[in-house]
Amino acid sequence: MDIKKTDKEFVAPTYGRFDVALVSGKGSTLYDENNKKYIDFGSGIGVTAFGIADDEWKKAVEKQLSLVQHTSNLYYTEPCARLAKLLCEKTGMKSVFFSNSGAEANECAIKCARKYSFDKYGEGRSTIITLVNSFHGRTITTLSATGQDSFHTKFNPFTEGFVYCSANDCEELERLANNSVCAIMFECVQGEGGVLNLSSEFIEKIAEICKKKDILSIVDEVQTGNGRTGKYFAYQNYSIEPDIVSTAKGLAGGLPMGATLFGEKTKETLSAGTHGSTFGGNPVCAAGACSIVSRIDDDFLNQVCEKSKYTVDFLKGVNGVKSVSGMGLMLGIETEKNAKALANECLKKGLLILTAKEKLRLLPALNISEEELNEGLNILKEVIENETSA
Repeated sequence: MDIKKTDKEFVAPTYGRFDVALVSGKGSTLYDENNKKYIDFGSGIGVTAFGIADDEWKKAVEKQLSLVQHTSNLYYTEPCARLAKLLCEKTGMKSVFFSNSGAEANECAIKCARKYSFDKYGEGRSTIITLVNSFHGRTITTLSATGQDSFHTKFNPFTEGFVYCSANDCEELERLANNSVCAIMFECVQGEGGVLNLSSEFIEKIAEICKKKDILSIVDEVQTGNGRTGKYFAYQNYSIEPDIVSTAKGLAGGLPMGATLFGEKTKETLSAGTHGSTFGGNPVCAAGACSIVSRIDDDFLNQVCEKSKYTVDFLKGVNGVKSVSGMGLMLGIETEKNAKALANECLKKGLLILTAKEKLRLLPALNISEEELNEGLNILKEVIENETSA
């Protein structure tokens, strides 16, 4: 089959795909239909946290496939229960709702925040503050929550009840946090917004306002979670305890799964019948997630931090790199030349890399080998320096 031709004929044209059809791989090395080799610095946009065809992950998934691949949520299953316990033990959160994606995890977080406030205060307290340059998903409501004007066209009417604060502006946040607000929702590192770090001062201000006014704090860990920043969740780099946390992407190592975690205030807010998901907590996805989550321990996170430091130090020595942002193995590279053009040149040289706004974006597998990391970095250096000197 001509993969690209068939795709263009029968798949909805919603993606600006790179000109490559990937067919196989192992770890952080992939091969296309012509057996050309690529080093993977994107991990499916932060999804294949332990690379391609990880042996332990594959064993867990295959084992569950031979038992039961799906039941409805009218019944209990062991992988779902075990995963929820693991996530709560890793974070100190109290309960978990499972879904299929980051957007659904964020929808659940939004519903929970509004119901918590309605139950306690009644109507008129449903506004959620999000941040300029944030990204929270592609459903109508999560697009509404996204603080980027470019997403707020063509699909009107959008869900009401969101206001947008400039990132790291404590004074504006204080002004917006009035009596109509039920929650503040934020990413510690804005991924799709350009790999932008929030300041410690701003994150602490969010926590202070939330505590003072009984406003819920929602941390979107869809991209930053599951070891990506060198802690299990990015918020654990700060002295805060969120009320709701959403996550997805790397959670199940390549299978579709989202999760919304609830703290003490919100652990019983969503009662029977108030929310649901047909596929949420699917046994196969949950079994794969258990194999990922259980291995992200302190030693593993220290290795993520070491790889991060090595990568940042390497990039700072590359001619044509203006700055490096981000945290852990979620890094943004500001370059002198156009990022999308550089990404396409990297592809030609055998490196899969992402972009975010005007930056190159690195989201390699958390367990990428030293050999693969160096091979990819050397390709990246060659492309950036060649294009800079051209």
